Amino acid sequence: MRTPALVLAAALVAAVSTAAQAQSQGVVVKQSAYSVKETLDRLESIFKAKGIRVFARVDHAAGAKRIKKDLAPAELLIFGNPKIGTPLMESNIVSGLDLPMKVLAYRDADKVFIAYNHPGYLTRRHGIKGRNRLVQTVSKILTNLTDQATKDR
Repeated sequence: MRTPALVLAAALVAAVSTAAQAQSQGVVVKQSAYSVKETLDRLESIFKAKGIRVFARVDHAAGAKRIKKDLAPAELLIFGNPKIGTPLMESNIVSGLDLPMKVLAYRDADKVFIAYNHPGYLTRRHGIKGRNRLVQTVSKILTNLTDQATKDR
């Protein structure tokens, strides 16, 4: 028989394994001090204040409910800026598969995380050369803004 402590330990190991695997595949994963909804509300406000366009917000758990399934809270924020995306697409139009960018907020076990593709991963995936400065700038901006949205003040 499984004890609650054993079940919790297994869930935590699975969460850590999932995050570690994602990071090794070009995905940035950060823990949030807030709920899924509040994390994305905060991030959406920050993006809008910085002039970053929010194209859509997708509630995956609500979608699952429509087919009578339960899914832990998970919401996706789709955002971008043509000043960033256009040069990448000029280098390789197929990079449009990964643009606009996205941030997923989700609850795993009893913790909330966000995840997004690292901009450097996108350039490697699509063989984009000569955009290092742009990618470094975008990476720094995303790090800063997502930290603001996820860290307790």
